[in-house]
Amino acid sequence: MRKAGEIVREIKDRIREFVKDGVTTAELDQVAREVIDRRGATSNFLNYHGFPATICTSPNSMIVHGIPGDYRLREGDIISIDCGAIWQGYHGDSAYTIGVGKISRQAEKLLEVTQNSLLAGISVMIPGNHLHDIGREVQKVAESAGFSVVREYVGHGIGTAMHESPNVPNYWPGNPGPKLRPGNVFAVEPMVNVGKADTRVLDDGWSVITADGSLSAHFEDTIVVTDDGPEVLTSEY
Repeated sequence: MRKAGEIVREIKDRIREFVKDGVTTAELDQVAREVIDRRGATSNFLNYHGFPATICTSPNSMIVHGIPGDYRLREGDIISIDCGAIWQGYHGDSAYTIGVGKISRQAEKLLEVTQNSLLAGISVMIPGNHLHDIGREVQKVAESAGFSVVREYVGHGIGTAMHESPNVPNYWPGNPGPKLRPGNVFAVEPMVNVGKADTRVLDDGWSVITADGSLSAHFEDTIVVTDDGPEVLTSEY
């Protein structure tokens, strides 16, 4: 899983180099494909329940699951990139949101708060704490900044499948959940909206947008619980 995480980090770094005004989301998808092919890995997104691409590209008010295509990035956009890879049967999964050129102060704040909410969730991933402590910390950071946390889409266990039990809510669901143990691996992925938390799925059956048209950001990492604390496999913090 460390190797899968390393490949995912490379995908993220390469795509970041190409995010600029005028580039299409299909071109970003091709960048990811080239990294996966060169590393001898396999895409865990392509053909997953029929998904037609290697990454998800979700601009502005799109929260998750955007399909790469002819959308052309513009100065001031923000875009969420969700990507993954399989190495020798094990999965890595990660996402980040990035600005295209100069973005608004509100967008800058949204990106900062969403990433900080992820880091807050990661910080409590130590043996003896509980699974839902993660979501409580995510929610605290996001809502204290005046933003809302998406509830319909959550994090998950990950290993020999991309999505494994249990779910990892990005909010406090009212109970602590199971205790965290060394060796547990989870994909934690807060999705935070400037406006309300309500969502809507577009006619393509995949793309999820904010119901009120407000901006949304998405950050995700694959993390293993160890005796020495959380180890992030898909980013370098």
